[in-house]
Amino acid sequence: MAFQHINSSINQPVRVFWLRRDLRLDDNTGLSMALAGDLPVVVVFIFDTAILDDLPSTDARVSHIHQQLENLNEMLARHKTTLLTYHGSVAASFEILCKELTVKSVFCNHDYEPYARARDNEIKVWLKSRNIEFRSFKDQVIYEKNEILKSNGTPYTVFTPYMKQWKASIIGEPGVLQSNFKVNGNFLKLQKKRLNDLRSIGFEPQNLKTSEACLPGAAMLSDYHKFRDYPSSNGTSRLSVHLRFGTLSIRKLVSLALEHSETWLNELIWREFYMMILWHFPYVVNRCFKKEYDFIPWKNDEHEFGRWCRGETGYPFVDAGMRELNNTGYMHNRLRMVTASFLTKHLLINWQWGEAYFAEKLLDFELSSNNGGWQWAAGCGCDAAPYFRIFNPLLQATKFDPESRYIKNWVTDLNQPGYPQPIIDHQFARKRALQTYKQTLENNKS
Repeated sequence: MAFQHINSSINQPVRVFWLRRDLRLDDNTGLSMALAGDLPVVVVFIFDTAILDDLPSTDARVSHIHQQLENLNEMLARHKTTLLTYHGSVAASFEILCKELTVKSVFCNHDYEPYARARDNEIKVWLKSRNIEFRSFKDQVIYEKNEILKSNGTPYTVFTPYMKQWKASIIGEPGVLQSNFKVNGNFLKLQKKRLNDLRSIGFEPQNLKTSEACLPGAAMLSDYHKFRDYPSSNGTSRLSVHLRFGTLSIRKLVSLALEHSETWLNELIWREFYMMILWHFPYVVNRCFKKEYDFIPWKNDEHEFGRWCRGETGYPFVDAGMRELNNTGYMHNRLRMVTASFLTKHLLINWQWGEAYFAEKLLDFELSSNNGGWQWAAGCGCDAAPYFRIFNPLLQATKFDPESRYIKNWVTDLNQPGYPQPIIDHQFARKRALQTYKQTLENNKS
């Protein structure tokens, strides 16, 4: 069904800009290209039921999207137009949209995930059958698809050489960081419409605490390499949710990173590396990148998985990370690595179980990064290091939370009688994981 639309027919020819993972007006490639033409532009967002129907009614990400759309609607009102929102399948929404508007072309920005690629191909065919042009642009990354390849034309599968080629390309092509796309007034004049509330599409508003969509300061970036691994410090940008939903321009962020922090730049490049991997090797959504790891005999104990999910493993650093995730929808990156390693190596639980749990809980969930990170932790992904990287959660806490400030903030029952004993002995778990991986790989040599 329609959510918030025109309810009447407009005969004036228009261009449509379809918002997806780019919830901003500033420095938005597809929107800028749409506005550069002679026809007025209408901005549209679709609450896609193919995605929403699989989410719980309390999913905080839908609240976040709704809030960002309200912000955009206020900005569009300054240009004497309004945001049009639809709720339903993408195909049905375009059916309604094209009845209400005389659409000549649809503009958007690329999305690289398998579902999005299939959806866009379907809509492109549907629009073409109606003589409506479909145009999509690169916007959420600096380099995409086949733009960073080895000298033999094949994709990189190890980060470091990819990163070096990425940086060399930036030096030789500084124009890719151009961030001067302007939002002019070439919008279809429409009276501002207030967005319907979330309950009308089956979701309950959530109390969110996310960072503002602001560019990070030079001081934080300059010290990023010193403090980024310490979860109790304010040493990270906390901008992952804005990268995920495109509320900040990647070009502006990379420009800042180039000026102030190579370490932070590397983190941004990791994101593009995983997107490139997903593009070239879409099977990673359902399988290990290193296919021989598909045969690992996971223990998959549901009781132990439940304790991990709740932050009741008896390892305070692991439990703090899981409790932060469950309470805020965010987890510090050091903890993402530690908790993932613990699940896959200590408990021998399939990385896909943890990946799915993070996908449900993280406000900044991004398929490519989440999948890549979990496969990295499990040792089955794109990593030059062997499988025997196993984090010791006690040593990790000593090194990165030496005063236990982070642990005490989240594990408030730490010294109480009810706090659980360690779910498993570290040395036993490490030995078991190494033996399991080694035996599996020896049994499945190609």
